[in-house]
Amino acid sequence: MTEAARWQEAQRILAVRLDGGGDVLMTTPALRALRESVSGRHLTLLASPAGAAVARLVPEVDEVMEYAAPWMKPASASDTTVHLGMVEALRVGRFDAAVIFTVYSQTPYPAALLCTLAGIPLRLAHAREKPYGLLSDWAPEPEPERFIRHEARRQLDLVATAGATTPDERLSLRVPAEAAERVGEMLTRIERGRPWCVLHPGASAPSRRYPVESFRRVVDLLAREHGWQVVLAGGPSEVAMTAWIAAGGAPGVLDVSGRLGLPELAALIEAAPMLICNNSLPAHIAAATGTPVVDLYALTNPQHTPWSVPHRVLFHDVPCRNCEASVCPQGHHDCLRQVRPEQVVAAALELVQGTQPSHVNAPLALPVVRGPA
Repeated sequence: MTEAARWQEAQRILAVRLDGGGDVLMTTPALRALRESVSGRHLTLLASPAGAAVARLVPEVDEVMEYAAPWMKPASASDTTVHLGMVEALRVGRFDAAVIFTVYSQTPYPAALLCTLAGIPLRLAHAREKPYGLLSDWAPEPEPERFIRHEARRQLDLVATAGATTPDERLSLRVPAEAAERVGEMLTRIERGRPWCVLHPGASAPSRRYPVESFRRVVDLLAREHGWQVVLAGGPSEVAMTAWIAAGGAPGVLDVSGRLGLPELAALIEAAPMLICNNSLPAHIAAATGTPVVDLYALTNPQHTPWSVPHRVLFHDVPCRNCEASVCPQGHHDCLRQVRPEQVVAAALELVQGTQPSHVNAPLALPVVRGPA
């Protein structure tokens, strides 16, 4: 439902991705397709504050605009002047076209209205209902009723309707040299020649966090039974968590939490032989930097597994899978709690030894069952 010829003439493109940093990274193959499909194209990304921080490390993006949209979580205050100001900022940008990227549970229409009011003539998104004048071009929304795609594939399919494709479908992120240098100084305590990995125990949603006591047991098993060194990573909100894990007394543990900005976290993950983490931003940073990852994958949704990187996805199947909840509606958290630390260690050893298939670019092959609201 697009006229590809009109898109081939569009030089200034606005990409709209208003959710999290991991979502921005999973959109980078589609951003590359937009950028590469027309010579000299300029690409601006309109992103949430969290997404904008990641977008500034994406080489395909020429400019980043930041916007806390009130229809996205966490909900922002409805300050009319802010939203009218964004309309004006987009109008000043004189964009030829806008592509609105959403997961299947999000609506594209508020962003489409924003772009319409800003006078952007071409506007593309997935749409469940007829968009009428809000979108000039649209792809009918098939998810989740007909199938569920990986998030990266979903966005590649969307831009392909506008004639934008790329032979390189990997995630994209550039680590600043100064961040790599700072991380290199932190890692001088790592003994060369001994196996090591990074473990990041945090996630923005409680439903996506593997129990901290289980992470502590993973560290203990890796260090005491297999001689691994473990670097614990996290932001300011995870300092207490990693300190408690380190307090278990396992040898060879280095805790750098609270000392890492986003560029440093990306540099650390890029330098690591392996990452162990929840289904969260660090897993997608690992995919973008080519670092193998063991992903403790809460079954809140199926389409965000690591993309185009060797990985292991660990979970315990539950009837309430695909609940899309930030807090476990059942209260038992069994999709992660029932994954034993010994399984995590075994997956890490298999991955580093390359004894299992490396990766599959697909969502989890589980039937879609809606949990309670």
